[in-house]
Amino acid sequence: MTETASYGQFCPVSMAAEILCSRWTVVVLREMLCGSTRFNDLRRGLPRMSPTLLSKRLKELELSGVIRTIPIPGGGSEYHLTEAGEELRPIVMAIGGWGQRWVESRLSLRNLDPTLLMWDMRRNLSPAPLPPRRCTIQFLYPELPETRRNYWLVVNDGNVDLCSVDPGFEIDLLVTSSLQTMTAIWMGLRHLSAEVDAGRVRLDGDPGIRRAIHHALKLSSFAQIERRVA
Repeated sequence: MTETASYGQFCPVSMAAEILCSRWTVVVLREMLCGSTRFNDLRRGLPRMSPTLLSKRLKELELSGVIRTIPIPGGGSEYHLTEAGEELRPIVMAIGGWGQRWVESRLSLRNLDPTLLMWDMRRNLSPAPLPPRRCTIQFLYPELPETRRNYWLVVNDGNVDLCSVDPGFEIDLLVTSSLQTMTAIWMGLRHLSAEVDAGRVRLDGDPGIRRAIHHALKLSSFAQIERRVA
């Protein structure tokens, strides 16, 4: 069956599947449910999705009444969930919960993507435990190619920005880890403190920020779900 073909059934499950089960659609909804409303922010949360396909999926979701497009002053648009789109929240979260509980972790950890990991970490970082000033936290993944191994989270006035190019600020904390280890921590499969004790994660810099990062670095929304696979 092609992507645009109909199941040809009156069943509500099949009709909903025609809207939701095309490739990338559910993860586009995941990004919107996490708060992304602009095209470039959606792209950062979907780094392996082509801009052309993202535009296509957004148009399909709008035609289906799941999202609406709102022009913004100065040009451009924002994409917001409609009432129908918001009603998908527990469904999308349930899919993620099922994946966390039942998909074998070694399969999950094959799909490593530093850009997506850092975007998710930026979204969930809590500025509150950090000092009330600008803080710059550098993440270094030594095994990656030079162009992809460094990322910076800049926390200032309650806002968190992600940079893939050195922002030029003094580094308050350097976090050195393999990408797999940091992804496992984010997913709740390992604990930051245990990985630091084992030497698989290094925290170098301001002692206060070294302590605070354990509380500031929030985990995936699914990290607390009990796994049911080995």
